[in-house]
Amino acid sequence: MTTPPPQGQTPYPPQGQNPYGQPQGGVAPYGQAPPAPYPPQQGQPGGPTAPYPAFNQGGPVPPPAPRRGGGAKKLLLRIGGFVLVAILIGVGKWYMGKSDAESTTVGSCMHNKGTDIRPDLEEVDCSSSDSEYKVVEKFDGTSDSSKCETVKTSEIAYYQSGKGHNVVLCLKKA
Repeated sequence: MTTPPPQGQTPYPPQGQNPYGQPQGGVAPYGQAPPAPYPPQQGQPGGPTAPYPAFNQGGPVPPPAPRRGGGAKKLLLRIGGFVLVAILIGVGKWYMGKSDAESTTVGSCMHNKGTDIRPDLEEVDCSSSDSEYKVVEKFDGTSDSSKCETVKTSEIAYYQSGKGHNVVLCLKKA
């Protein structure tokens, strides 16, 4: 149990005074330096020192390292981009490597730019003077020229094979 303070007195010390009677460090009134928390020790100017140098006494502080986030997502996007480019290049090479014999249709006319031994067929307009042969049947995905023997209107069989570009054209003279 505590006893109440005498009349006219408060249980709290006056503002600005330390209730324990000792000077303390901390906040000083405006315009005055705060008191030192500890008196300086002998032989050490400015007070005690730590075993480490004070913060930022060695020159400018280097900027913080840039934050690196999303590395896995960037890696996946790069790999996906490379795969897409590789696919596009492969499709482009395959398509550009197609001959007129592969891209022609039944009823089209052809001209042989090569020889009978090494033919090089190119598609031309049927009304052109270069028109030599007319395609009467076409077999994709095979190089078996004997398929043209079953086509009655066929006079010549042209086949092309290799690198996935297998095709047989059954031709008649135009």
